[in-house]
Amino acid sequence: MSNLFYQAHGRKPVLDQARGVYMWDQEGKRYLDGSSGAMVCNIGHSNENVLTSMRRQMEKSTFGYRLHFETEVSEQLAAKLTDLMPDGLNKVFFVSGGSEAVETGLKLARQHAVSTGQSSRWKVISRTPSYHGCSLGALAVTGYRPLNEPFVPMMQEMPKIPAPRAYLDGLDAEDPDTGHFYADMLETKIQTEGPDSVLAFIVEPIGGASTGALVPPRGYMERIREICDRYGILLIMDEVMTGAGRTGKFLGSGHWTAQPDIVVMSKGLGAGYMPLGAVIAKQQLVESVLDAGGFAHGFTYAGNPLACAAGLAVINEIEVQGLCDNTTVMGDRLLARLSGLMQKHELIGDVRGKGLLTAFEFMADRESKAPLPTHLNAHQRFVDLAYARGLIVYSRRTRDGTEGDHILVCPPLIINDQHIDEIMDCMDASMVQLSQDIHADLKAG
Repeated sequence: MSNLFYQAHGRKPVLDQARGVYMWDQEGKRYLDGSSGAMVCNIGHSNENVLTSMRRQMEKSTFGYRLHFETEVSEQLAAKLTDLMPDGLNKVFFVSGGSEAVETGLKLARQHAVSTGQSSRWKVISRTPSYHGCSLGALAVTGYRPLNEPFVPMMQEMPKIPAPRAYLDGLDAEDPDTGHFYADMLETKIQTEGPDSVLAFIVEPIGGASTGALVPPRGYMERIREICDRYGILLIMDEVMTGAGRTGKFLGSGHWTAQPDIVVMSKGLGAGYMPLGAVIAKQQLVESVLDAGGFAHGFTYAGNPLACAAGLAVINEIEVQGLCDNTTVMGDRLLARLSGLMQKHELIGDVRGKGLLTAFEFMADRESKAPLPTHLNAHQRFVDLAYARGLIVYSRRTRDGTEGDHILVCPPLIINDQHIDEIMDCMDASMVQLSQDIHADLKAG
């Protein structure tokens, strides 16, 4: 019996060790980490340069409370991060994870409004489906029904607009009119809610677990920036999953000219070596809050020197190894191979993504886009089949979390052609088995 509990019943093999893109359980079975954990381990496991940097910091100090000391390594990481941000984003607040980062970004935006005489602004518009975290504040801007519903009485739900799922709506994602169509829903929502009440719009530049690597239509990102400017609303980019090189640029939003007012990051920033996240904001925004009496917010481990040492070393590995470039090349090859998989298996109805944030979605019919019946639980069955073959992938339900099955394929940024071959061979075999099982289930009624 285990004394641990997480989301559900069930046990997994005990992890023994991990190196590069591979992990081994205590029985000696090897797994290829095709999802980078939960899209976290961007530079792979057990990178010796990162471990060396952490050991060096451990010999100096492992904790220094921010109200008592500044630390050299946290200043170095903050400076490095701001160098990698769009112009003007030069103030950093460190946290320990993605939900903390989102909470911090939301509260910073609110305090900025209060400190500048705009206290009527408190609503944060987001999208549905979306995922921004599991704490109550982050959950309020999340649009994923199974996660939201139990806690609705405990939180202030925020207004939502539809995510730009052009592929489901039969629209051309390459047509700027499509991007404008979805972005203009933001303006409509602002007008409905009352412009003076809207504080910010938070968006994943490329969809994560809730929409399965959804790339916005052409023209979308630029139009939402224009709309936010028109109404004096802050644009918060949730880069928790898309940041740290995952899409081929350090920030996922870097693929477009729309610049954020606030960036929230985690996952690949610490890359699984230490819990680490960051909020990066414009200086004038932060100064207004500090001048008005200070930021009424904080976490015990904010700016932890060991976590910052890990983060600094992770960024160095991304740069030294040229992992953004590798992500672009390998991501294009992976997407091409996934498209080939779609041609072979009729259950796959869509393939999408950017860089090494990729996904494919199961459908009962490609023409109508009808999802598979929910009772088939296709996404989890595929994950289990792949896992049994030594491949780890990640799955969720695309359509508000209640139906539509997608598989995220997001290996570490260090992968090569051989790793892609391994991933695809395993997924092909798993698809053959899944197709046989589902057809048998449907035939049996």
